[in-house]
Amino acid sequence: MTNPSPVTLSELVKALSIPETKSAPIFRLMRVLVHAGFFAVQKIHELKSEEGYVSTPTSKLLSNNHDINLSSFLLAVTDPLCVTPCHFMSSWFQGKGSTPFEAAYGMDFWSYCSQHSDASKSFDASMSTDSEFVMNVVVKECKPMFEGFSSLVDVGGGTGSCAKAISEAFPHLRCTVLDLPHVVSHMQGSENVEFVGGDMFEYIPYADIILLKWIMHNWTDEECVDILKRCKEAISVNNNGKVIIIDIVVDVNKGKNEAIETQLCFDILMMVMLTGKERTETEWEKLFLEAGFTSYKITHGFGSKSVIEVFP
Repeated sequence: MTNPSPVTLSELVKALSIPETKSAPIFRLMRVLVHAGFFAVQKIHELKSEEGYVSTPTSKLLSNNHDINLSSFLLAVTDPLCVTPCHFMSSWFQGKGSTPFEAAYGMDFWSYCSQHSDASKSFDASMSTDSEFVMNVVVKECKPMFEGFSSLVDVGGGTGSCAKAISEAFPHLRCTVLDLPHVVSHMQGSENVEFVGGDMFEYIPYADIILLKWIMHNWTDEECVDILKRCKEAISVNNNGKVIIIDIVVDVNKGKNEAIETQLCFDILMMVMLTGKERTETEWEKLFLEAGFTSYKITHGFGSKSVIEVFP
């Protein structure tokens, strides 16, 4: 597949149905996006000075023309629902609400989603998009983690993107998606994927593998220990069982690493929206030991996230 031809500024303005009088501001916007790596500038003719814009791998990830894209995720985190609480950080620091989100809206994020279907759908879509992106890599790079097991429960699995990707890559695994009833009530299962409504703080179905993808960073340390204890109970019937956590492991010792910057920004997002945080390996280990687990193994190399195997 050949790359599309470069698009000139005038062609871009016309394609976007923007008045020509706004060409100069569009140029200034594109200049920033080129600098940030979302687009690149390319000569149209070797002998002429005319240039045009072309996509980069980054911008392609945000294009709906690609099977795997992060557009829904970006739209969710830049939505006023997420941005507005940032303006309430001063009130929060002075004692108003348990989070800036609660200071802004008078309730916690989960309660807001349960009362506003549009917010819930946007959140589910963003998590589904992220899951499709991450699992596309995980199922290829971490095959041994899933081999030799017959069942898996995706805790807080939302619309089932993770479970579907795993079941397609490993047909021998019977997958169950556990999430709140209002999330999964209208979800249609398949031969190898089942949806179950429930509360992970109360009960997690038995399975060989318990999967927690980007769940733990939403919660306090105490709540995470409770979740991990429920996970340990769910795999206690199988001595070979384990918990697989796909989440951020912050390593500030890496200095000015792009992944570190992303991790720290997500930590601020967690502080604004929820009561959780992004954790270092030391903080993760403390949770595992308090919940009664004996060992763990971390596999890095998935952008800002890592895969952690936790053993009873």
